[in-house]
Amino acid sequence: MSTISLLTLILMVLMILVGGKSGFTSFLSVVFNFLILFAAVILITGGISAIGVTFFAGVCILAITIFMGNKNETSTNTAFVATLIVMVIMLLLIVPLDYFAQIKGFSNEQSEEIEAFNLLVGANFETILISTTVLSTLGAIAEAAVAISSGLEELSEQNPGITIAEIFKSGRTIGFQIMGMTFNTLFFGMFGGDLALFILLYKLNVNFGYYLNSKIFVGECMAVLYSAVAVILVIWITTYLMAVSYTHLRAHETLMNL
Repeated sequence: MSTISLLTLILMVLMILVGGKSGFTSFLSVVFNFLILFAAVILITGGISAIGVTFFAGVCILAITIFMGNKNETSTNTAFVATLIVMVIMLLLIVPLDYFAQIKGFSNEQSEEIEAFNLLVGANFETILISTTVLSTLGAIAEAAVAISSGLEELSEQNPGITIAEIFKSGRTIGFQIMGMTFNTLFFGMFGGDLALFILLYKLNVNFGYYLNSKIFVGECMAVLYSAVAVILVIWITTYLMAVSYTHLRAHETLMNL
């Protein structure tokens, strides 16, 4: 048994022991998302538009992640709509910024690893960079949207008389806590993934300007910033949609009681 297979088996067992049926469902969602990403790679390699494939794969990944891991209809629907809106906004933001940054393709630090391969693969590395950046933000926005919607849904059920202003205030409070944890996770994930590169560059006595012009470093920093912006947007949009949903629900209950 390979190391990856063993770790996957351990992950499945732990998720089942901790979450039971829900844990197994969450594990299946991870498997399905992996298959979707694998299929997306095949489709992009086959010449289909990378951005189109990314959008379709992103919708599928968000749907699987949100609906398979949660049972409450109101919170899951709201979280799904919010993540779709944020994904479209981020796509419109990422396309021009990645074009002006010119960080597509491989960096100089990666040249030794790929010099034996033929890079004439017929792929547009600019669209691939956009696809990679968009897909890298999905996990963060899905997690934040579900946390906000589930928290506000639970709060509304425990306090039926809650006002719209209190919903917005609670959403901001939950959002601030999520932002702090998410930003730290993104930052340390980037730093840990590129620690060997940072050590190498330090040993080469490069100045700080080299970091600012290094394609791989700038690309990682932009990915973290994109994810941070996406989390902030999804917190605000999810809170707003939950407030609107709660307003419509209260109005419907008022009409039913007349």
